[in-house]
Order: sequence, then structure tokens, then C-alpha cells
Amino acid sequence: MIGVALLRLAALSLAAALIAPALAQAQSANVSCPPTAQVPAAEQLKAQLRDARDRGFLWRVQKDGRSSWLYGTIHIAKMEWMIPGPQVMAALRASDVVAVELDLLDPAMMFTLQTAMAPKSEQALPVALNARLRAQLTLACLPAALLDALSPVMAATTLVVLSARREGLDPSYGIDPVVSVMARRLGKPVVSLETAEMQMKLLQGETPQDAQDSVAQILDELEADRARPMMLRLSRMWADSRLDELDSYAQWCDCLKTAPERDFMKRALDDRNSPLAERIAALHSGGQAVFAAVGSLHMTGPQGLPSLLRQRGYQVDVVPFAR
Repeated sequence: MIGVALLRLAALSLAAALIAPALAQAQSANVSCPPTAQVPAAEQLKAQLRDARDRGFLWRVQKDGRSSWLYGTIHIAKMEWMIPGPQVMAALRASDVVAVELDLLDPAMMFTLQTAMAPKSEQALPVALNARLRAQLTLACLPAALLDALSPVMAATTLVVLSARREGLDPSYGIDPVVSVMARRLGKPVVSLETAEMQMKLLQGETPQDAQDSVAQILDELEADRARPMMLRLSRMWADSRLDELDSYAQWCDCLKTAPERDFMKRALDDRNSPLAERIAALHSGGQAVFAAVGSLHMTGPQGLPSLLRQRGYQVDVVPFAR
């Protein structure tokens, strides 16, 4: 069973992506360690700009004679996927404002996230559970000192997010921050659809016991190597824009079999989608063409953003990508 660890990764890895690049650089020099993320060289970047193709999922949203866009993203990716393709870039250029879950380029947002992720005395783990967490840090070539900067549940979540680096997937190449960078280069304002406090509350739970239970569940998944294969499937699905596979996620993810998993999925997706849709609709109704980049799992089912906007009177159409 893929479990809560995968749901955290697939639905909500932005906070961990914030600190992952720095953590990757701190890894051991051991040659068995996974590669660290690299800044593309000038020639690589030139080739990526020239050859970029559309990936992910794009919808055109129309109402009141004005178009906005929904773009389903992925929070970890490969270097060659980072640059948006022609249709995504056209939608970005046609927008007045770009909206993301959290704008990680906002210094105030960064400070709030880093403060919220810091460990607190009441979050200390039992000895055996702490030993398991430290063992996973060693296997991932990450320093034990990480636990001086992150709460245990955030350290565990980060381990999941970084677990597919050997396959080239890294949060440093995540699509959401790239969208924020592109927006700024195009002179577009960037707004956050959520607050750091909302995401941290979901990740860390209501009580210290919630957080401890989450750490145990995540370590179960890491020790059994169950989250990484599903992460690879999700990433390939996104890269190839396989919308039918995205829509049937609940049938193949093997991640909704227990009450805690179903509860977390509801809180991670359904409970957040209505406020996200309201915020996007408010921006559009205010006279702006919106480019809203949100994790792809927020786009699925009757409570997904396309469905919720249709319920609010919008015409919502998939933008097909050339292949």
C-alpha cells in the first residue's frame, strides 16, 4: 500500500521542495549517493528553450468574455521538463496574473515556511522511531543535523520527496517555482492561492501525536520502497499528459484503502479545492485573466478544480497538446 507518504508527496510537496535543494547539496561525498540537482548549463538551457514541448495538463476557462487557464503541475520533475512548451507559454503570456499554491519566491513566504518547519520540543520522537528516521537520513546521504532545522514530520516528508533522485526527479526542477520565475520575467504579478500556515497545518497535523503517527507511516513506506515506484508513475503520467490516467488515479494509486488515507486525501485535496476555486474565480471576476498553476491531483473528479469552476458557470475546456 502506498499510503499517506505518497499522498503527501503527490498532493502537497511544495513545503519540502523549498528546502530540498539545500539538503541535497549537504549530502555525503560517497559515490553511492544520488546525484544533486544541477543548474542547466547555457547550452543545455538554449536547447531546452528551443525544443521544449508541452507537458502536464492545461484547461481554458471562459466567462464574461474573458479567458483564464488552469495548469496542472507536478512538484518534482526532471531537468528537461522544466521549460514550458509553446501552448503553456502562450497561456502564460496571455494572462494578467499568475496564481500558484504558494509563491516560494516571496521572501515573506519563505520566512514563514522555514519558521513553521523548525522542530519544537513537543514534537520529539520516541527513541526507536527517531532511530528509524536517522537511519533513513543516512541512506539518503543527508546529514543528521537536518533534524536541528526541521521537525521530524518535515524531515520524513523531505525524504520521500528526495527518494527518486536516482531517476532524475528532483524538487529543484519542480514546475511551480519555474512558473513563478517565468511569470516574473514576463512582468506578471504572482499571487499565492493559499497560506503557508494552511499547508503546514495539513503536513504537521493537529497534535504532536498526529505528527508522530505520520512519521511512522512515512517510514513504513520508505523502508518498503513503496512510494518511489508510484512517484515514478505519477511523473511519467504528467510528462506524457495522460489525462485519462490522471482521472482514474483513485482506482490505481493503492492509496485510499484505510480510513487515515481517505481522511488525509480529503483534507489534502477536496477540502482545499473549493477555496482554491473561489480564489481563482474571484481573480477572474475582478477583471483579470488568470493563469492558475496547481498540483495536477487538484484537477481530478467531481471536486476537482475544472468541475468546481464549471459548477460556477465557467466554460472549461481541455487544451490538447501536440505530440
